[in-house]
Amino acid sequence: MIELFFVTCLISDPHRCTEHSLLFERRNGIQTCMLSGQNELARWVAAHPKDRVFEWKCRLPEAGDTRI
Repeated sequence: MIELFFVTCLISDPHRCTEHSLLFERRNGIQTCMLSGQNELARWVAAHPKDRVFEWKCRLPEAGDTRI
């Protein structure tokens, strides 16, 4: 699996942030995550209008301890 890891913060309180994760099939590769990830993030933001994406990246799930 490839993980789309992203951090969102409340628009009304930019210091209140939350980490999120979406998984992609590993066979599609990290490049697919990079391309499709933007669409997934746009859908996520549309469903959560009080949040904004602060940072995001694609990574292997095993790299879960690495910081953005």
